[in-house]
Amino acid sequence: MNLPNSSWISAGLVFLTVVLATVGLALLLEFVQEARRRRQVVRQLQNFGTLDSEILSGTGGLLRRPIEQQPAWVQALSAYTPRIGDLGFLIQQAGLSWSVNALVLLCLGLGFGLGAAVLIITRYMAFAAIAAAFAAYLPIWYLKRRRRKRSDAFEAGLPEAIDLLGRAIRAGHPLSAGLKMVADEAREPISGEFQRTFEEQRFGLPFDDAIIAMADRVNLVDVRILVTAILIQREVGGNLAEVLDNLATVIRARFTIRRQLRVYTAQGRFTGYTLAVLPIIVGSVIYMLNPPYMRLLFTHPMGKLMVAIAAVMQVIGYLWIRKIVDIEI
Repeated sequence: MNLPNSSWISAGLVFLTVVLATVGLALLLEFVQEARRRRQVVRQLQNFGTLDSEILSGTGGLLRRPIEQQPAWVQALSAYTPRIGDLGFLIQQAGLSWSVNALVLLCLGLGFGLGAAVLIITRYMAFAAIAAAFAAYLPIWYLKRRRRKRSDAFEAGLPEAIDLLGRAIRAGHPLSAGLKMVADEAREPISGEFQRTFEEQRFGLPFDDAIIAMADRVNLVDVRILVTAILIQREVGGNLAEVLDNLATVIRARFTIRRQLRVYTAQGRFTGYTLAVLPIIVGSVIYMLNPPYMRLLFTHPMGKLMVAIAAVMQVIGYLWIRKIVDIEI
């Protein structure tokens, strides 16, 4: 493992060059697509006054469905791999304005950059492939992390938003006006989602489709229950304010139980983190104290196999412990 400094410098330069080029290309792609969207909106607004049948149809209208906003290659791949089509929803649920093209470009660029750097340093294709897969997954991991934080913030403020919606209905306001009040009074991300729902139904999208779209974007059980209650009340009638009060009470109770479970499973999570990090720390310390003793693991074929098996078992053990302590309510 005693590599010359030129190998480390070359690997670092390759990685930085690829990453910076990928980020620059992604930003350029976002700028071009944003300019194209603005020109399209301006063109549609200019032609909207003519009541052209094509403008008022589904594909050329001002309100487009999410699947029509995705690139053509994403729609084609979605027929074979549904997870590719879910990238657009993942970006929306994370609260970002990225495009699917930019996300895929970032994944490919990071994967190629880190894979090439590891290949220059280690000269082993297997390590380079593992590093490339890890780097390519980083943007997806970042989006999932942002989605989880955004969902937690949305769930924490949802009972207050439901109470405000119920008070608006009791005061005699229509449901659409209640959505507007929640959008004005609540904090992000609740205000943004309710504002978007209000604007969609205001500009011509059917109310049922607008509120179902909010449930698809947020993807929380509590939001789906809220949407179901509203849709049932619109179909058969009933006291919606009382239903909303009961729903807010149930959500608060579930939120309290979930916090208690996090306290009870804290030891299990800490054990998983410790078991995942401890071998890396111990191995690094032994390598600094006695490099020839640890270098055999990275030079001998049996040592490489043992390191690969240990890494796979570490990942499996961490995921197993995480699955055990992850209790759904």
